[in-house]
Amino acid sequence: MNFDHSPKTKGYIERLNAFMAEHVLPAEPVYAAQLKAASDPWTQPPVMEELKARAKAAGLWNLFLPEEEYGAGLANVEYAPLAEIMGRSFIAPEVFNCNAPDTGNMEVLVKYGSNEQKERWLRPLLDGTIRSAFCMTEPEVASSDATNMRATAIVEGDTVVLNGRKWWSTGIGHPNCRFVIFMGLTDAEAPKHQRHSMVIVPIDAPGLKIERMLPVFGALHEPHGHGEVTFTDVRLPVSNIIAGPGRGFEIAQGRLGPGRIHHCMRVIGVAERAFELMCRRALTRTAFGRPLAHLGGNGDIIANARMAIDQARLLTLKAAWMMDTVGVKGAMSEISQIKVVAPSMAQQVVDQAIQMHGGAGVCDDTPLTELFAAARVLRLADGPDEVHRALIAKLALKPHAVELGLVPSRK
Repeated sequence: MNFDHSPKTKGYIERLNAFMAEHVLPAEPVYAAQLKAASDPWTQPPVMEELKARAKAAGLWNLFLPEEEYGAGLANVEYAPLAEIMGRSFIAPEVFNCNAPDTGNMEVLVKYGSNEQKERWLRPLLDGTIRSAFCMTEPEVASSDATNMRATAIVEGDTVVLNGRKWWSTGIGHPNCRFVIFMGLTDAEAPKHQRHSMVIVPIDAPGLKIERMLPVFGALHEPHGHGEVTFTDVRLPVSNIIAGPGRGFEIAQGRLGPGRIHHCMRVIGVAERAFELMCRRALTRTAFGRPLAHLGGNGDIIANARMAIDQARLLTLKAAWMMDTVGVKGAMSEISQIKVVAPSMAQQVVDQAIQMHGGAGVCDDTPLTELFAAARVLRLADGPDEVHRALIAKLALKPHAVELGLVPSRK
């Protein structure tokens, strides 16, 4: 593995860092003030549209898509450091049209969408004029095992009928959200991973109802939010099924691989910002006549945080490189490893930064509480740590089980 960034990536890193410093980071308090001043918090702060226009004009747009027809043409390992830079700010991913869940939905439509679906839904997403959501997780069942899914997408002639309840549908509160991708059971008798379908559902489809917006540690994360949504006899043309009935799990795996790289690199950006705040606090805050950096074990805390962040980054870049060279299947263990390592590392680093800030760390004077929530939530999003550990162990044990003759060899 070559640890040096490609010339193309280096150029993007330089431009992205400059844009972040000049436009995005100074706009964070403006964004927050506009959101707070709005009579309806579920509205887009005007500064966001200004930033998006600037980013598009600067050519810093749709950087995550490897297909040059739609995006920047960057491989996973090339895009990864850019995702880390964006992860330093909660508003940055949307500024560059690289925000989840739209990124995953765009990847799905690029790879699996029909020409009609691409024209109607992908193009506006690529332009940043609409937003979208993804409806997969369900409140009634353990969604860490997606085969538990109860929601249905039943084909009746030229119509598909949707029923079920979903939650944690991120982005559905956004005023520009125009559709969701719904995953449901189509054929209970089919092989386990060919039973489900993914369907494009316009947000105004009869029978779709946003029941409530779900708070995370007390915050609703306006104007995006996370919704609990019911689907009651939602009838749509069968042409709204992505790639055809029964291909939901196939699509999900194709969607989650790159998305996990993006999530992990962004959360490394979260950790880097917390680390920077911690270091500055440690050097400028004095207690008992000495800077915090020289009190107790704070030096060790800072050193360990530095090492942990760098280790997580290297592992994530390795996973991205493997995805580019051997594909998602060949990188399954590494993808699961980063999904456990990166959010846990970030959660610990942010917690240490909060501790270093004392009372200031748990109020809104710093972004640390929001950074902590982001890291903690990611330990559940895209599969909980326990599911990923189970897969890592299974893949680690397999060659030894074959060698011992405990399972048959499959070539």
